Parts: sequence; C-alpha cells; structure tokens
Amino acid sequence: MSKMPFVSIIIPVKNFERTIEKTFEYLLNVDYPRDSWEWVIADGGSCDRTIEIIKNWQKKYPFIKLVEIPNCPSPGFARNKALEAVRGEFLFFTDADCAPAKDWLNEMLKIFERDPKIAAVGGEVFTLKVDPNNMVEAWCQHFRFNMVSPRYGFIKEGYYPDFYKEPRPSDIGGHKAYFFGTCNVAYRRSAMQEIGARFWERPTGEDMDLSYQHRLRGWKFYFAPKAKVDHMHRADLKSLRKVWVTYGQAHLPLIDKYVKKNGLEIIFQTLKGNPSFVLPFPLRGFVYIGNFHLLHLFALLFIIGLTLTFFLSGWGVRLFTIALFLFMLYFAYQYVKWNFGMEPKNKFFTWCKMKYLTNLSFIQGGLKDFKKYKILCIEPSF
Repeated sequence: MSKMPFVSIIIPVKNFERTIEKTFEYLLNVDYPRDSWEWVIADGGSCDRTIEIIKNWQKKYPFIKLVEIPNCPSPGFARNKALEAVRGEFLFFTDADCAPAKDWLNEMLKIFERDPKIAAVGGEVFTLKVDPNNMVEAWCQHFRFNMVSPRYGFIKEGYYPDFYKEPRPSDIGGHKAYFFGTCNVAYRRSAMQEIGARFWERPTGEDMDLSYQHRLRGWKFYFAPKAKVDHMHRADLKSLRKVWVTYGQAHLPLIDKYVKKNGLEIIFQTLKGNPSFVLPFPLRGFVYIGNFHLLHLFALLFIIGLTLTFFLSGWGVRLFTIALFLFMLYFAYQYVKWNFGMEPKNKFFTWCKMKYLTNLSFIQGGLKDFKKYKILCIEPSF
C-alpha cells in the first residue's frame, strides 16, 4: 500500500454526457497511486447518457463510486450526499466539465503539509476549448472565465486575506469576496468536520458559503496556481447567460447571512483601486459604478436631453445634449475597447454582444430576488 494520504475526488453531475468522459480521461492521467484515491460521482438525476457512461467506467475502475440522487434540487445537495460516502483525508472537488493537470493532487497536498491550519487549497482555472470554432468558448477563454488570479487583481501564490469579522457587502458578494470555486478546490476533511461544514442547498453560491464558513472561524485558505484545471465552458450564449444570472442571484442570500449592518456600499470601478464608501441606508447591499452603468446613465440622460430640444429652444439645451451624447460614446468605448484585442477581428461586434449580454445577465441576477431579501445588488461592470 502507498503511504500517500487517501483522497476523495467529488464530482456532482447532471446531464454531462458531452464532457464527462473527457474529465475522466484527464483524471486517469493525474499522477497519484490508484490505491490511494476514490472518485465519488454524485448524479442529480441525469436523463441523458451520463449514468450509462459512469457505469461503463465503473466496470474497468473499481475506485469509481456512483451516488444517485433523483430529483436533486441543487449541486450543493449533491455534494452533501457525496460527502456521506467519502473516505478521504482530503476532499478534492471538481466538475464533470473540467480537466485537472497531471500534478493537480500533489501540488495541493504539499501545501496542506506546510500548515495544519490550512482548510482549503485552490488552484487556477483555465479554458479548455472542446470546439475550436465555438464562439462562446473563445469568449470565455478571452474573458478568463472562472480564473482566480484576475478576480482578485492578479494575485500571486499565497494565503488569502483574513476574513473580516464585520464584512462589507463587497467582501461577501463583490470584488473582494475571496473564495474558491468547487471546480478546483481541496478541503481538509478534519476542518470540515470540526466546524460541521456543509454546502447549503440553494441553487448557487454554495462554494462561496462553504469558503466563508471556514474563513469566519479562522481557518486559512491558500491559492496554489500550479494546481490547475482546464474548464470546458458552456457551448452556447443562452447557457452562459443563465450561469451569470445565478452568479448574481447568489449574492443576496450570502449578504443576508454574513452582513449584519444596514448600509449601501458604493464602489467606483472607474477609479484606481475601486474605492468605496458605505452610504447610510435602510437596506443592505452594494452598487457598482463602472463603464457599463455610466454608459446607460448617459444614454438615458441623452434621450431626455434630446426630448427637451423639441420643447425648449436655445443653444444651451443643444450643447448640453451633445455633451451627454459624447459622454455616452466615451463610456461605450471604454466598455468595449477590451474586445479590440480578440481574434478574429471581423467578429468584433459578436464579442461586444457577448460581453454586453453576459454583463446584463449578471446585473439581472443581482436584482432578481430583491423583493425576497430586501437587499440591493447592482453588480459590477465587466
């Protein structure tokens, strides 16, 4: 028997016939003793060939476990069911559309060995294109979708900041919300057991909540970019937009759980360092002010100004309206200029459309459950 720690790799699935075998192929290439791991696949009620594929693989590889959960309400629920079946000292989470690197397990385990107070180690997430001609996959790659380092100002390897005992809204659901997504993270099982941590069973945000449960109690998180996975992203814009809606939607219950004081945090994205202040307000939440928001603000003001020119004469109103139009163009350019670097160049307006619609979906998600939580989240501009 190997002296390496026994690890469990947990993968929730539901209708992943498109990518799951590719994930299994990459996992088999991971450098780790076969007698020191198990794969626990939690199926949430697939109606395609996913279960058939898993069972075919089980015939060849006895370390694959299948936990079937009919009518599963959420990925968090599926992961909790998987946790009831695991044996590992360390719990590695990824998804059935991810491709872990060969040294994925070893890179994370050596970090755990350094410090017993580390509860979780997370790695970097890159894009693996399944179809070289798929525009949505190309957009995700250019956008650095799900990457950890760019999310936090291109951080380097090391510990996450300590969790604030009285966090602001942007510390929980905004640009300072330090967490590891479950597409690439490993947890020390003893840490989870010590605090009784479980995934919440809402449709989304379970990875953020699990992170905060540990960090709130003083456990450390460590970013190890070499422990990377490649992510096979959504194949169409409709699916990608749906994901962004759920991302925004997750922030309201998270803020409801972890932010206790009322106040609206205003974050200025167009200024260096994203300065912010908390405005006394009877609600909790945040409002980002970036190029996306200012583009729409000046577009609205321009329409109002243009309407006024039909009723008011004089150069003052006209010049004011022209100034509003120029501001609208300026922020529109600032918003889309990043897309000029994308290839192919003749798809520029396609890239702009994807950028705009995914950003719009993010903001829609942040507003979706306002009546339920009485929390206002105006999500960031991309």
